[in-house]
Amino acid sequence: MSAAMTQQNAPKADVILSARGLTKRFAGFVAVNDVDLDVQRGSIHALIGPNGAGKTTCFNLLTKFLQPSAGTITLNGRDITRMPSADIARLGLVRSFQISAVFPKLSVLENVRIALQRRRGDSFDFWRSQKVLHELYAEAMERVDEVGLSSFTHETAGELSYGRKRALEIATTLALEPEMLLLDEPMAGMAQEDVARISALIRKIAANRTILMVEHNLSVVADLSDRITVLARGQVLAEGPYEAVSKDPRVIDAYIGAGHE
Repeated sequence: MSAAMTQQNAPKADVILSARGLTKRFAGFVAVNDVDLDVQRGSIHALIGPNGAGKTTCFNLLTKFLQPSAGTITLNGRDITRMPSADIARLGLVRSFQISAVFPKLSVLENVRIALQRRRGDSFDFWRSQKVLHELYAEAMERVDEVGLSSFTHETAGELSYGRKRALEIATTLALEPEMLLLDEPMAGMAQEDVARISALIRKIAANRTILMVEHNLSVVADLSDRITVLARGQVLAEGPYEAVSKDPRVIDAYIGAGHE
């Protein structure tokens, strides 16, 4: 391979996650079609589009919950296209889900402690003594404080409000020490006061992490995002800062003009 080709194929130093030609076919239906995506390190990047645009499929491809039919995905310049999702999480790419996933009968602190145990290996260290497990509580408290739940440390997770459950879920993902966090519709189903709280939380945790999020709430996208990729019919329709993307006639027609929020 020539030096010119090597330089051309080398990842950009400021790009943490990259996709090239990302494609997913389901029995003849192309859900994601030749998508190129670069997520800048330290940014908040939003993936938006109307229903059926391929956002969720693209998100699942990037996090390896689906295997692409074609294309490549790199994380910090490393090809992760064929790697399983659990291995990618260990490399620092961690996702949340649209439906809050917490242990409802355990306390807030216990939920985070279990996430810390998972970081130590596949066994979760359930066989270890209570003394050893209690050593994890100090770090668990740091994560609980980080997401603003210190007043709810001993509350049962199932009794939290929906917005605080989402904050707890973010705390459990932070326990895995992600370099990059992928959030799947973090504001879905929230009351306005919870939206404001979680928006502030996302901005806070993004201070030293990269975030890619799928989100329908355009006011949240406008407020938080450094860069936006708009999908329509499985393809990239537009990309750039919100100010430019929101004025793009194609975006207005396909997304904003369609009345989606």
